[in-house]
Amino acid sequence: MTAKLRGEAGQAFPIYVVMVAGLLFLAFAFFTVGKAAALRNGAQGAADAAALAAAQQSREQFEGPFLASLPESMLDMFLQAHPVTGCPAAQAMAAENDAKLSPFPGCVATSGGERDKIRVDVKTLKPVGASVVPGMKRTFAKGHATAVIEWRCPRWRSVDLDDDTIQDVYFFSCRGGEMLEIMPSSPPPWSQVSKILFDVHLVDS
Repeated sequence: MTAKLRGEAGQAFPIYVVMVAGLLFLAFAFFTVGKAAALRNGAQGAADAAALAAAQQSREQFEGPFLASLPESMLDMFLQAHPVTGCPAAQAMAAENDAKLSPFPGCVATSGGERDKIRVDVKTLKPVGASVVPGMKRTFAKGHATAVIEWRCPRWRSVDLDDDTIQDVYFFSCRGGEMLEIMPSSPPPWSQVSKILFDVHLVDS
């Protein structure tokens, strides 16, 4: 009887080893999948932040050209043709989130008149890493996002107070019922009015 029990135990041991090995493989595989998913989420977060940073930097850089367009009634011209140059901010923000701009397209800014777009593509600095799943050692997570800079004040009028063809004051009617007055000779701080004039937000790519 004792010999028979020992024989059965000896036969069961290899099965037990295979079962444990299988469970360990599944555990490592699930860990890898979870790590890859976390990296993908991180890459997408980095892309979102980078696109918004690029759009916000472009909005900040609108100050000079925008204000220069007012006295000579050239606001329409500014809105149709102005630089969108926020990609350096996208690169910096991606780096802060453990990612970098993809080689191509990386960061692409498109001036579309009253609605500009900036698309950002990033990849993580670190790969998923070595695992039981083949190919993960050199697999990097990627993400992309598009932000827009949108003109919020479709109606405005200007007044030339002394009839010298130089516009002295502008009155803007903006979305949401906001009203804004700007005197080109003494404009308010750009940080106060830029968010009223231009909205920055993410859109589906």
